[in-house]
Amino acid sequence: MPLPLDRRRLMLAGGGVLALGAAGTLALRPGDHGGVHSPYFLGLQAALKAAGLARPTLVIDQRRLQANIDAVKGFLPARQGLRVVVKSLPSVGLLDAVARGAGTTRFMVFNGPMLATMVAARPDGDYLMGKPLAAAEARAFYAAGPGKAAGFDPARRLQWLIDTPARLDQYAAIARAAGTTMRVSLEIDVGLHRGGFSNPADFAAALTRIAADPALSLGGLMGYDPHLGHVKAGHGRDKGLARSRGLYQGFLDQVRTAQGAAFNPAALTLNTAGSPTYRLHHDSPYANDISVGSAFVKPLDFDVDTLAAHAPAAFIATPVLKALPRTDLPTGEALTPLFRLWDRNTEQAFFIHGGHWLAAPVSPPGLQTSALFGRSSNQELLTGSDRVSLKADDMVFLRPTQSEAVLLQFGDLAVWDGKAISAMWPVFPTSA
Repeated sequence: MPLPLDRRRLMLAGGGVLALGAAGTLALRPGDHGGVHSPYFLGLQAALKAAGLARPTLVIDQRRLQANIDAVKGFLPARQGLRVVVKSLPSVGLLDAVARGAGTTRFMVFNGPMLATMVAARPDGDYLMGKPLAAAEARAFYAAGPGKAAGFDPARRLQWLIDTPARLDQYAAIARAAGTTMRVSLEIDVGLHRGGFSNPADFAAALTRIAADPALSLGGLMGYDPHLGHVKAGHGRDKGLARSRGLYQGFLDQVRTAQGAAFNPAALTLNTAGSPTYRLHHDSPYANDISVGSAFVKPLDFDVDTLAAHAPAAFIATPVLKALPRTDLPTGEALTPLFRLWDRNTEQAFFIHGGHWLAAPVSPPGLQTSALFGRSSNQELLTGSDRVSLKADDMVFLRPTQSEAVLLQFGDLAVWDGKAISAMWPVFPTSA
């Protein structure tokens, strides 16, 4: 529940409002941002009510999802394979829709439980680990007999990510103990500075180590560059992209030197990008494996210029439990009129089912959380002006800031086809 308010803080804030008013600066107060649901959200609300969904629900707009799939598929050249990022779309139904729509069987996974779920559902998939795992987790995967019932062959369909010579030694020992050949992809630092090989000497030693050990084989390289998507378009981004490509090409040239006549870049997975940067690599001289995940549902943190062709396709819908015509502050009721005078967007109070998610209210417009009242995961307070028209049992819609964690918080995903909730897609077990 909200913490008790600091009366002195309230008095100071209230006094500040009065002082501002006396100084003739009320014109600086926030504007009235309130409004009502657009036809889009009215339609979604009607579909949820018809389906009997009266709890916090994560909704996937199927039509927008398909449009985002088409945007990716239509942009990438045929020589670049699309790799779907599983952590960003943690539902087999959602992943199947994206993979089928995009015509790919390539996936990027990020932990043992996620890998086990995907192998059971898609034993025909091609898997690349998106982060280097602790040796114990990789060892547990082989101890569990990965995919034998489904005919999954990890030596052929799985690449583990290696970021250091020490981890390569650990994984080689695991492969020998399991009596298998382990395909490894080497993580390279192309400017993100989140680890991976950055020293050419260490990288060369790793290549030599792989070539000399029958328990290892080189699957490819992975150079992740999401930082470029947050650099302003223009000279700064162009310079960053050129530097990133130069670093990647330098590591690839080392592979060429190490393999000599056997070098065949088409046989390697040369992975790069991510949702914010996939559109920067259409003319890459080397990349043949492009990772995309969050762009298919476009959460709020992905409102970047490189994803202007994409539309938000994931929303949290939650009912209004209590609609009050006045926002009263606990222990500060007398000061409530001052805050209403200063910010008209605090006039009404709406307590929703749940809250405190990694998300921001989007409909009806003008809703905001209250820093003075406090956050709540049980019944969060959203305030709005008198122009907001909501009553108990109406829906509030929020847009997640990310997808990978938020999509796991609501149970089955509700799939909206524009008219009705047409399916419910189970999500993965919660994992990091």
